[in-house]
Amino acid sequence: MIVRATGSSLSMLFAIRGSVVPQIWPRMLVVVLAAAVVVAVPHLWAQPLPSISLAPFSLIGLVLSIFLGFRNNACYDRWWEARKQWGHLIAQARAIGREFPALLPGDAGERAVRRVIGFCACLSARLRGRDELAAAVPWIPAAEAVRVAAARNKPQAITRLLTHEIIAAHRAGAFGEVTLRLLEDRIEEMNAVQAACERIRSTPTPFAYSLLLHRTSWIFCLLSPFGLWETCGIMTPLFSLVLAYAFFGLDALGDELEEPFGTLPNDLPLDAMVRIIEIDLLEAVGEAHLPEPVKPVKYQLT
Repeated sequence: MIVRATGSSLSMLFAIRGSVVPQIWPRMLVVVLAAAVVVAVPHLWAQPLPSISLAPFSLIGLVLSIFLGFRNNACYDRWWEARKQWGHLIAQARAIGREFPALLPGDAGERAVRRVIGFCACLSARLRGRDELAAAVPWIPAAEAVRVAAARNKPQAITRLLTHEIIAAHRAGAFGEVTLRLLEDRIEEMNAVQAACERIRSTPTPFAYSLLLHRTSWIFCLLSPFGLWETCGIMTPLFSLVLAYAFFGLDALGDELEEPFGTLPNDLPLDAMVRIIEIDLLEAVGEAHLPEPVKPVKYQLT
């Protein structure tokens, strides 16, 4: 996720890092070159190219902008829902950091808290296609790592370990049924967050819809010079560049927001959020040496 101050109007005008320009500049270049050819042909060959009325472009551009706006809203809803789920996970992890060490006997509370950190790290790795076991191993005992390694759904294997821990404490008489229900609800909320995140990751927006908008953007931007060259003359490539930036930029931004768990500039900073959970829970169990929060690198927080 891009983390930078808005700054002055001039700095915003020329800001590159954090924008979608690095992703779309090849497409913008193609459109500018096509517009330059449209402008140059009448002068080089004394043969005017066909001119198209601006009216069709106005209608197509209006419809295309509405569809792009609708798609971007849908993609932002996915991004924002993912952010809310991880915010909820942070809240549940902090509640566990308060309750489990106080309610579980001996060092069982600290083991449970460390498993929660392992769950969050493992879930982040799962959503980003990384090594789930490697993310979880630092936070679980070696004997339990074997059981987690054998599981297909490794975050769920960690929550099963948590459940066994609190059931064992309940049977030993550490607390009653009401407290058991409270602790189970915390684990169930973690399961719900995982299910919601997996739903977002495994159910993208319909491909045909994205393909239609992508193709229409290309067609509109490549044909627009034919409607602009008589009116705009040598300024046609400039106006075509602005159109390409607007339509291709919205298309690319929608692609980034559609998959909120990736590592593109506008995706969610899962590593930073896992580190927040790690710091808070280690502090809850009295750890003296806490890691530093993840800092943005060139304005990007991962």
